[in-house]
Amino acid sequence: MLMFTDRVALVTGAGSGIGRASALAFAREGARVAVCDIDRGAAEETVAAIADQGGSAAAFVADVTSPDAVRGLVEEIETGLGRLDYAHNNAGIAGPSAKIAKYPEEDFLRVLTLDLAAVFYCMKYEVQAMLRNGGGAIVNTASYAGIVGIPRLAGYVAAKHGVVGLTKTAALEYAKEGIRINCVCPGSTRTALTEEYMRRQPGLESALAGVTPLQRLAETDEIANTVVWLCSDGASFVVGHALPVDGGATVQ
Repeated sequence: MLMFTDRVALVTGAGSGIGRASALAFAREGARVAVCDIDRGAAEETVAAIADQGGSAAAFVADVTSPDAVRGLVEEIETGLGRLDYAHNNAGIAGPSAKIAKYPEEDFLRVLTLDLAAVFYCMKYEVQAMLRNGGGAIVNTASYAGIVGIPRLAGYVAAKHGVVGLTKTAALEYAKEGIRINCVCPGSTRTALTEEYMRRQPGLESALAGVTPLQRLAETDEIANTVVWLCSDGASFVVGHALPVDGGATVQ
């Protein structure tokens, strides 16, 4: 028996990387997946990949930095797919690398908007939909940078620390109403974007891998499988947790 038969899962930033892997993982467990990305072509590629593995999905385009767009997205999902049971709020960016004295102010606000404010907007309207269903589960993508400091990434670190705190607050507010809210804190993960950075900077992969006791980067499926577990009945007593999936980087 698949875990999520007759259930609907929304994944933002699902056109690539962790988001695509998460959408595929939900589909493998029987969920109908609302694949959301700001890039329609990328979202449709994920939908096609889900169809190739025998799953069910539909593409949605939304700018999650807009509250109105997020509200419209959730309404469209409820209209088209009938309900919303799970959400993985994953869309985000790393932003520039610079020390605080030289970190561009406009970039700091841009990273906070997509990586933190958008998570708030998504949860606000997802929770409303889940309350209409009688419950659900939400997982936000934070980062191990939401647990520790990382030099030269002020915007990203501030936003991801914010995601951890926002997750805990929302979890306390809605646990009694049957909505479990948690976040994952991935370490360095092998995505197309990471691969591009590593091609441009020889030695970067070794440096990133060297941070973890496992001496390697995470694969996107390792993050996605954790997201799916947090939404499943197997994690029925896990509430408000910031779960590191970082190869041990933050326990050193």
